[in-house]
Amino acid sequence: MKIAQIICQILRVRSVEKKTASSQDVVLIRVRTNDGLEGIGEADASPEVVKAIVDAPYSHNIACGLREILIGENPLEHERLWQKMYRRTQYFGRTSVTIAAMSAIDMALWDLKGKLFTQPIHALLGGKHHDRILAYASILFGRDGAATRDLGRRWTKAGYKAVKFGWEPMGQSEALDIELVRSAREGVGPDATLLIDAGCIWDARTALRRAHSFAESNIGWLEEPLRPNDVDGYVWLRDRSPAPIAAGEAECGREAFRPLIDRHALDVYQVDLSRCGFTDSAYIRARVEEIGARLCNHCYTSPITVAACLHWLSTCRDAFIFEDCVEDSPMRNDLTRERIQAVNGWIEVPNGPGLGVSLNEDFVKEYLVAESGR
Repeated sequence: MKIAQIICQILRVRSVEKKTASSQDVVLIRVRTNDGLEGIGEADASPEVVKAIVDAPYSHNIACGLREILIGENPLEHERLWQKMYRRTQYFGRTSVTIAAMSAIDMALWDLKGKLFTQPIHALLGGKHHDRILAYASILFGRDGAATRDLGRRWTKAGYKAVKFGWEPMGQSEALDIELVRSAREGVGPDATLLIDAGCIWDARTALRRAHSFAESNIGWLEEPLRPNDVDGYVWLRDRSPAPIAAGEAECGREAFRPLIDRHALDVYQVDLSRCGFTDSAYIRARVEEIGARLCNHCYTSPITVAACLHWLSTCRDAFIFEDCVEDSPMRNDLTRERIQAVNGWIEVPNGPGLGVSLNEDFVKEYLVAESGR
């Protein structure tokens, strides 16, 4: 069995809003073998950039497009293929969007492998510890405190026992930041878990001041308060913050996570399978469990990545909560024939072969804006 085709498809909603939400487009990777088997995956990055990385022709031995690297290879040898992709893209990869593109292919290879052996990916990863995981509704802040309060009420009424609010308009002023968090707590009520995602907006001292201000609202974690590259700041903040510090969603692969793990910079390491793939995520899982920290997924894209994150997180020994994007987007809801969403606050781990989801081909045709590799 050999890799015969790597197809890259870009899907996009008709009207893209200017907001921090990656559920408005999808870059879909389809790996097909010479005997007709197909695996699917996706990356969370700029779709056109990912497509360019897949499509690029040979330049030289360490600057080569991913399709050129993989055609004719054995799709079951995912670890060797990951290392080959990493080596052959050295001049434009290592911790960049190239790793996200590799992750989409890696996800598709694991899906293909699961289908071949009629096993769910969590079994191929060594076995799941959890059949279902507590989910949090992941949503952007409202425009002000009142709108945020209404959102909290909406999602707890829908059955969620945990809600995360994130990004804009947080960061405009201290008064607004405190208003947003207080209103979020009022909206979700005293018993629900409240998580706050700042969106990489402060320096370490400001973040510490906000963490103390938010303590009265009993937040479960403060996510991405600093710029992703500020490892020193995260180490300093984590040692002083009254709230647990979470981050990691911006990182692509093990090398990007390495300094955060080596320096025990976080309380919760958030891993996105559409930026790390199964192969590197398994490594990250082992390292984080080794230092006694906690793991969570990041996911704000389609059901493909939702399924991938569920397979991976279910194999994490101490998994405690799952990010469940509730953005009302066709990409989040309709790309696959299976709807993967929490019910009464809990989300089930798929048990079908591979990822356990299948594409809605009519949807793909309707939203397709670019394609290569056929």
